[in-house]
Amino acid sequence: MRKTIIVSNRLPVKMMEQDGDYILQASEGGLATGLGSIYREGNNIWIGWPGQEISDSKQQEKVTAQLRQMNLMPVFLTEEEINNFYEGFSNETLWPVFHYMSVYARYEQVYWDAYYQVNKKFRDIVLSVAEPGDTIWVQDYQLLLLPGMIRAELPEISIGFFQHIPFPSFELFRLIPWRAEILEGMLGADLMGFHTFDDTRYFLEAVNRLLPAKTTANVVTFNDRAIVVETFPMGIDDKKYGELGQDPQVLANIQQLKDTFKTEKMILSIDRLDYSKGILQRLHAFELLLQLYPEYVGKVVLYMIVVPSRDNVSQYKQLREDIDRKVGHINAKFRTLSWHPIQYFYRSFPMEMLSALYNFADICLVTPMRDGMNLVSKEYVASRNNNDGVLILSEMAGASKELIDAIIVNPNNIGSIMTAIMEAVNMPLEEQQRRMKAMRQVVSKFNIHHWVKLFMDRLKEVNTMQQNMLARRVNPETAMYIRQEYRKAQGRIIFLDYDGTLVGFQANIDQASPDPDLYQLLRELAAIPGNRIVMISGRNHDTLGKWFGHMPLDLVAEHGAWQKTKNGDWFQLPGLSDKWKQEILPLMEMVTDRTPGAFIEEKSYSLVWHYRKVEAGLGELRANELMSTLRYYTQEKGLQILPGDMVIEVKNVEINKGKAALSWLQEGNYDFIMAMGDDVTDEDIFKDLPPDAYTIKVGSQVSAARYYLRSFHEVRHFLRTLKSNK
Repeated sequence: MRKTIIVSNRLPVKMMEQDGDYILQASEGGLATGLGSIYREGNNIWIGWPGQEISDSKQQEKVTAQLRQMNLMPVFLTEEEINNFYEGFSNETLWPVFHYMSVYARYEQVYWDAYYQVNKKFRDIVLSVAEPGDTIWVQDYQLLLLPGMIRAELPEISIGFFQHIPFPSFELFRLIPWRAEILEGMLGADLMGFHTFDDTRYFLEAVNRLLPAKTTANVVTFNDRAIVVETFPMGIDDKKYGELGQDPQVLANIQQLKDTFKTEKMILSIDRLDYSKGILQRLHAFELLLQLYPEYVGKVVLYMIVVPSRDNVSQYKQLREDIDRKVGHINAKFRTLSWHPIQYFYRSFPMEMLSALYNFADICLVTPMRDGMNLVSKEYVASRNNNDGVLILSEMAGASKELIDAIIVNPNNIGSIMTAIMEAVNMPLEEQQRRMKAMRQVVSKFNIHHWVKLFMDRLKEVNTMQQNMLARRVNPETAMYIRQEYRKAQGRIIFLDYDGTLVGFQANIDQASPDPDLYQLLRELAAIPGNRIVMISGRNHDTLGKWFGHMPLDLVAEHGAWQKTKNGDWFQLPGLSDKWKQEILPLMEMVTDRTPGAFIEEKSYSLVWHYRKVEAGLGELRANELMSTLRYYTQEKGLQILPGDMVIEVKNVEINKGKAALSWLQEGNYDFIMAMGDDVTDEDIFKDLPPDAYTIKVGSQVSAARYYLRSFHEVRHFLRTLKSNK
């Protein structure tokens, strides 16, 4: 039976040691809730670290047996691995950089080595249970290398990856010394998920700028595989939070809160201790409110919960001291005999108390400096069964892209947070309900179960898409079939593009001249009785004539503007004009002057703007700019704009490789037709040739062609097999 294997740093259990034994209790976390429907079914498995170091082999066996009954499988880590992999690379290198706090990042080789080794340890456990047909879903930043490691061992398996924290902009991500290895590891997945479109965009930019990969929209082509990168905002179990409001213990806690805070409006703040949460800025804003508007003294109270986290690390220890000091200062400065402005708790609370606070608090203040999603905001909304209450939410939290009816603030703007608190305190009930109803609908629709289903369904679609692409590849069976048809035929015509099809691309276009091996291959192909070889290229006709004029080939240059039979002279397509150049050329020159590395190539009836030598990113930006300008000028001039591989070409609309190929077909009877090309212009040939023609796209699977090959090396190898008698 096929199974789903979930892999995360931690297993969804709490472990407690008692009299030398371990007691296991299922976790209540958001991810554990959402994925519970998957890992508990059939023979599915969740793999992860159990949360404690267990070095004794007998204890390991015992715990493994206990966990297997819950469909869980442990990865045992030593204390050194936990320190260097988890506390080290994960939380002192990746976490600060990914949360835009790079000043706190440490780039230690020993951390990276441990991170690599622990990811390998996870891989070995996965490989011990994974079988063909299984689906593997890897979770979060601690296991960025794992998808690539699994892919290397199981090339055909289905792998999904989801990142629960932000992905940083390229300028920050490039600071990490092992950035390329991280991206390559992530690209082992078939489907990659992020919380927000920004994270998706930043990831694609990093891939574009650091790896030899192609990205088209949200599809990355890397190592001959298509990887889809998409946005999947994570939800919560909204029903659980809605129903908790009726729990007897929760109702008792609510009553207790009502008795304690009789007339004050409560502002609720819940965070884990972390520098990315904006806790100090929040305190400054609250202090500013009481300072500038003393009428709020005794009227509002900030109920602040900070859950302990890593307070043995210097930055966290310092942060905790700063929070303690600030809370003490505000309370000392503004308190009265009957009122404390801040109720501060440095501990975690049971779910029944959290639910009571969500139900009771008039305002929920969530202002992280940077957060992947932030589920506290959604938990507050889901708990508000009366549709009242106000959410103040940082624009830097992923949730702000969905909960647009919250009061959205910049967490760095203390004055803005203060104003938002005043607006929330004074918001009429009708306005509260309007906003809360809209947010509750979003939280309900895009809940955790929806998120899981959406991701898993999309992963299946991606796998189907990949299979369809693989089916069109010229595999050995397809190659043998084409060779058989080729040998049976009496009259054969083969159309060959040049750049990217028979030779690789060069930064300098004049350096892509034919090599002796290519000359030999074409000469032998053309010498076979019944063969007609047509070189059909966008190259300048003078260059093409210089390179191939002495060969027994028909030549089509400049996409069909110039043509030449193997024994004849060049002739020009009639009725063409180049008067339009005087208007278009200055536009291209203007963009070239602003783009170091760009240059213009002029052909008889076309102009080509090249940006292969331009800095990554800038070239694409200028190309889009030029395209927008050219569209306006070319619409009524009978011109066509062709975006190609690092080029933009403007030419007469009558010039078309497809039309040129058809004119050659009319001159003879051919029972074998083949065309090979790598560019947008070659799509015209693929579309215009008869359906039974063997059309082959080079380097990409997205094409009107029937088949594809991956590189010019594969093209040459394939053509060699045609001329051999084997």
